[in-house]
Amino acid sequence: MLTPQPEKTFIRNKAAQVFALLFVTEYLTKWPKFFFDILSVVDLNPRGVDLYLRILMAIDSELVDRDVVHTSEEARRNTLIKDTMREQCIPNLVESWYQILQNYQYSNSEVTCQCLEVVGAYVSWIDLSLIANDRFINMLLGHMSIEVLREEACDCLFEIVNKGMDPVDKMKLVESLCQVLQSAGFFSIDQEEDVDFLARFSKLVNGMGQSLIVSWTKLIKNGDIKNAQEALQAIETKVELMLQLLIHEDDDISSNIIGFCYDYLHILKQLTVLSDQQKANVEAIMLAVMKKLTYDEEYNFENEGEDEAMFVEYRKQLKLLLDRLAQVSPELLLASVRRVFSSTLQNWQTTRFMEVEVAIRLLYMLAEALPVSHGAHFSGDVSKASALQDMMRTLVTSGVSSYQHTSVTLEFFETVVRYEKFFTVEPQHIPCVLMAFLDHRGLRHSSAKVRSRTAYLFSRFVKSLNKQMNPFIEDILNRIQDLLELSPPENGYQSLLSSDDQLFIYETAGVLIVNSEYPAERKQALMRNLLAPLMEKFKILLEKLMLAQDEERQASLADCLNHAVGFASRTSKAFSNKQTVKQCGCSEVYLDCLQTFLPALSCPLQKDILRSGVRTFLHRMIICLEEEVLPFIPSASEHMLKDCEAKDLQEFIPLINQITAKFKIQVSPFLQQMFMPLLHAIFEVLLRPAEENDQSAALEKQMLRRSYFAFLQTVTGSGMSEVIANQGAENVERVLVTVIQGAVEYPDPIAQKTCFIILSKLVELWGGKDGPVGFADFVYKHIVPACFLAPLKQTFDLADAQTVLALSECAVTLKTIHLKRGPECVQYLQQEYLPSLQVAPEIIQEFCQALQQPDAKVFKNYLKVFFQRAKP
Repeated sequence: MLTPQPEKTFIRNKAAQVFALLFVTEYLTKWPKFFFDILSVVDLNPRGVDLYLRILMAIDSELVDRDVVHTSEEARRNTLIKDTMREQCIPNLVESWYQILQNYQYSNSEVTCQCLEVVGAYVSWIDLSLIANDRFINMLLGHMSIEVLREEACDCLFEIVNKGMDPVDKMKLVESLCQVLQSAGFFSIDQEEDVDFLARFSKLVNGMGQSLIVSWTKLIKNGDIKNAQEALQAIETKVELMLQLLIHEDDDISSNIIGFCYDYLHILKQLTVLSDQQKANVEAIMLAVMKKLTYDEEYNFENEGEDEAMFVEYRKQLKLLLDRLAQVSPELLLASVRRVFSSTLQNWQTTRFMEVEVAIRLLYMLAEALPVSHGAHFSGDVSKASALQDMMRTLVTSGVSSYQHTSVTLEFFETVVRYEKFFTVEPQHIPCVLMAFLDHRGLRHSSAKVRSRTAYLFSRFVKSLNKQMNPFIEDILNRIQDLLELSPPENGYQSLLSSDDQLFIYETAGVLIVNSEYPAERKQALMRNLLAPLMEKFKILLEKLMLAQDEERQASLADCLNHAVGFASRTSKAFSNKQTVKQCGCSEVYLDCLQTFLPALSCPLQKDILRSGVRTFLHRMIICLEEEVLPFIPSASEHMLKDCEAKDLQEFIPLINQITAKFKIQVSPFLQQMFMPLLHAIFEVLLRPAEENDQSAALEKQMLRRSYFAFLQTVTGSGMSEVIANQGAENVERVLVTVIQGAVEYPDPIAQKTCFIILSKLVELWGGKDGPVGFADFVYKHIVPACFLAPLKQTFDLADAQTVLALSECAVTLKTIHLKRGPECVQYLQQEYLPSLQVAPEIIQEFCQALQQPDAKVFKNYLKVFFQRAKP
């Protein structure tokens, strides 16, 4: 306060934070007069007042900050501090705020605004009557007329209005505020030019409107019809103001009032009969929404930035309003949209793009606003179905798909796909829509954004109408031929579609062929035509890659090879249980693809990307070709296990799991053969030394460990335990020891859970009297101790959901041991193992009784309690 120069703002904020932390720690015990001491020093010195207000804001954020998750301890402390403040000093603080506002309102706007912010923050948790009284409210209303103060005053009034209170009192408070604001001319929105202030004012009106609606809801619930009627009347008188703010050209102002608007419509939805005025209000809201959905001239479609993103969000809010309008009056919404749509599309050639776009957009939005099951918009309610049918017919026959603006083009295709059921009712329009997709309006549009989105929409359109596509298949396949080109890096030719977009085109081609009514030979010929060029290109590019010297060129060739595999993979998505690869006569084509792609696995260059693509293709072929794929697996696996990194193995193991789970005994010889090579590769990577602080290496190892245990779980769970048993005693023991380590040593509950599943499965298979030699010893020496040592570790957190699942599997393991070994297991626990852990005799007794309960759930619950008690 005494330094000649004021401190920098960040220093003042830090000082305030320090005081706030000091307050939170000391107020309840050592410094109950904290505020009185500060106020006595501050007096009315502006710099002192500034720091005092900053301290108050810092204290509020420590006690009430809505964005910070407090521990239960902190929450209890904060509640106690607030209760003590309410008892001891809040009236004095409120008085100090009043004095500050009165003293500085004309001379120091910065301090006044700070003080208004403090009042707004504290009002949510102090006695409202201290603020919502004549002297305070009148002063705040006075501030509403001072330009530099009115935005903060608006926010402060908003916080007051937002405070929970008795519904009748709230209604009186809001009404008295409104009367004063109205008589002061604040309701004349068109006279006000300051949009920043209007945005705050809109938020205030929104708060007042929503508060009245909350009061109305409570009064209706309490059966107080007289006051509820008054509240409804009060709400209705604000609708005109709400509409002025909703239709305002500034979207922030409009956006701030949407909550009130939405809740008002919710009230109307609950009323059995609407008055003429209410119907007029609904129509006015509807027109406002339609107008505000429209893009403005400044919207940048080619380079969308922050402003554009904000408008997209705002549009989503308007969509919610439209959906709510549909609930209040579906007929009115349908009629309004139809009117706007028809008049706009009649003259689309001479209408501005944003009006054409919004007309089509409204039709698109009706699908969600007037929901039906399974998109059946064109059956059921006759008047609705015929209105939608008329609009769709107009859309596809008007020629509007040729409109020269990307937003209109995209909206056309989005709407056509959303209402695909229209084309089952009027299939005669399919050819002209297909042409729009395939020519310069869609897949060959000058805008990459339109081409990309159309590729996806085209695939959806074809899939949804596959029955109607039959007459056009050959024509479509011919027309998309050039879009299927694999564009190699060296020809400099920029293809129309990105490789991601081409995936959709390949999928579409596959769907057309597979779902056609052609005989199997024709399907096979068409599929070969589709995939043969990919195979040819693949062979040439792979040769080029082997010879390439430049790393950049190697990378682009590998990319291209990967795309080729990805495209072939994507065509297989067309097959289903009904339309299998065999029935379509396409097995041979895909086996040829496999033979073409597999040599890429032995390419020493760009291994990661090539392996990844071929691996994905193999996953697909296991599903599509089933056992026909098996002859290719051993050599593919051998190549994929060469020079492995953690990530390679992690991605390879799911492939082996898929084969094991699907083919089980059929792949037993293959698994026997590759079991130890795979394990050696895994152990080699896991044992590699890594930097102590290398977090990504540690994470990779953790994920690989999980994959390894998942593999063992698949093998044991698929009835293939003999694959492990046949690896020789030394190897079997090594595998089992790694599982014990996984259960006990690594603090990773996901891996621990898997390890216990493996252990209980092995005990179930091998733990009886006729199990492998030495396994019973292993059970008592290693598996039983693991079931205790793991949960007793400090890192085994019983408050964590994943850890609880691990404990549950640990319980299953112990139950399985008891099941297989009988009384001998109980005797071992009672007489040897549990006493060695220094467990009290009565607890040992209790433990063994729980273990022998027939209901496994009882033991699981007991085990959790047992370890909670046992942990220091």
